[in-house]
Amino acid sequence: MLRVWMVCALSLVGLSAEAANLGEIYRMARQNDPVFAAAQEAYRAGLEKLPQGRAGLLPSLSLSANTRQNEIDSSSSGNRDYDSQSYSLSLTQPLFRMQNLEAYEQGKLQALLAEQQLKSAEQQLVLRAAQAYFDVLQAEDDLAAALSEKQAYAEQLAQAKRSFEVGTATIVDAHNAQASYDLAFSRELKAQNDLDVKRRALEKLLNAPAPKLARLADKAQVEKPDPDDMEAWAKQAEANGLTVVQAQTAFEIARREVGRQRGGHYPTLDLAASYTDSRNGAVGTTTGIDSKTTVVGLELSLPIYQGGATSSRVREAVANQEKARYDLDNARRQATLDARQAYLGVVSGKSQIAALEQALVSSQAQLDSSQLGLEVGVRTRVDVLNAQQQLYSTKRQLAAARYQTLIAGLQLKAAAGGLAEADVQVIDGLLKE
Repeated sequence: MLRVWMVCALSLVGLSAEAANLGEIYRMARQNDPVFAAAQEAYRAGLEKLPQGRAGLLPSLSLSANTRQNEIDSSSSGNRDYDSQSYSLSLTQPLFRMQNLEAYEQGKLQALLAEQQLKSAEQQLVLRAAQAYFDVLQAEDDLAAALSEKQAYAEQLAQAKRSFEVGTATIVDAHNAQASYDLAFSRELKAQNDLDVKRRALEKLLNAPAPKLARLADKAQVEKPDPDDMEAWAKQAEANGLTVVQAQTAFEIARREVGRQRGGHYPTLDLAASYTDSRNGAVGTTTGIDSKTTVVGLELSLPIYQGGATSSRVREAVANQEKARYDLDNARRQATLDARQAYLGVVSGKSQIAALEQALVSSQAQLDSSQLGLEVGVRTRVDVLNAQQQLYSTKRQLAAARYQTLIAGLQLKAAAGGLAEADVQVIDGLLKE
């Protein structure tokens, strides 16, 4: 673990000269995230279901051997001691076993499910990496805004105190400026703490110190969903969403399980062959007996009654099949809901970004006019402080809206089952060092 951490730390040193983009963060998380590593091991374990299911259709070969010391005390023949050895080679080839046939089909489906689950883990990793990345950027924006706000209030406070000292302003202006400065300082402390928490969350994902991150370009434009049709995305999610395809595979596995348990009522037919070599040592004057036996034949077994266990397992499998059916229905409904919510998140986010961009222009104009009004005596320092607070609040909201809209776009792709690393590269095109 220490070696892995050192490798990551060294790789981050190379990134310190230039900021890391989202794609680089994702690739580092892919190498070090324990959740994704566990998903990869689960995938490897799931692939073994296929050879395990196939094994029930293939021949089985076993070898057994023994050696014994025999002591016989008989009233008719007296005491006899002799050694015996034997070995036996047995071959069994299933010809018809309904349960094994169904288990083989289940094995193929379980391997497919493992592959689908790994793909889902990859998509979740993209979302978690993007969320951690933009959480840090937003926390940095909040801290920068808090610092600028505190600096502006510090200047206002200094001016208010000077004006009060020379008699051109009342003590009320100084108190208002002091209160605003104290609140700004409190927001700075909160923003610094939030940034530290967000960085620790990113470091947990990377298992290494968080690097400097590339920021979103000021003129970056979030694209509309393609196609720009909510119902088209909903239908795609219902058909191709990874939660849906996993639920579909799980239902098929449950259906095969019903057939496997019903196979317990069917007869089984095997081809069996065995070879046995047995050797007994001499007993008194009697020469030892050696024998070699070869047996080849068919073995038919017909289950008649097992205390009701087979029928009970069939009923259990049928109930689980119905549960899987309802799980599939719920997965389809949830996928369409997720797609619609994410689509609306992108569309409304773009509208919110446009509105906040205009609001930022208006807030800056309001601050400029308030400062000019203060100079000519038609505005108070409270008006300037309020305008400054409005400007910083608008900046924070605009940055948050951009990040949330980008996340919503990734969530939309994930809901439809199409999120990939190429979508991360698209976001990287919107970033700057």
